[in-house]
Amino acid sequence: MRPFHALADRVRGLISELAKFGTVGAFSLVVDVAVFNAILTATDKPLTAKILATLVSATNAFALNRAWSFKDRERTSVRREYGLFFVLNVVGLGIALLCLAVSHYVLGFESRLADNIAANGVGLVLGTAFRFWSYRRFVWAAPSEVEEAAADGDAAARAVLSDLRDGTIHR
Repeated sequence: MRPFHALADRVRGLISELAKFGTVGAFSLVVDVAVFNAILTATDKPLTAKILATLVSATNAFALNRAWSFKDRERTSVRREYGLFFVLNVVGLGIALLCLAVSHYVLGFESRLADNIAANGVGLVLGTAFRFWSYRRFVWAAPSEVEEAAADGDAAARAVLSDLRDGTIHR
């Protein structure tokens, strides 16, 4: 029964992080779309608008993800975390820009609706999947030894993880 409980604990932890990440992402999406469309109102440069909108929403997402979504994970310096976060967001932005550029310039879908679907629909979904995976893997890593011990059924490791999650102890 222990392997089942260990798997169930890991799945619950993943679902919790994913839900928080999704909430932060939804809020950041609102920020991104609002900034993107505000800039498009002032200019006819969709790629510039997307870059600026992403910078604003990504900074918002970093602060919220660090403080809430991945708060129970190992910490390094803010400089390192933001640096990695920034680089990984550039990759995520590249995914969204590629979708937008193909739609707008290659396929010729030049309406505001088409730009939003390409950048904030297809590009966002693909970029978000990449970001969730990469943040968990590179920016905010799980406390590996404790996670492994908890997965193996170590009661002390489970207690430490529980205390980290509910804020009883801090790193």
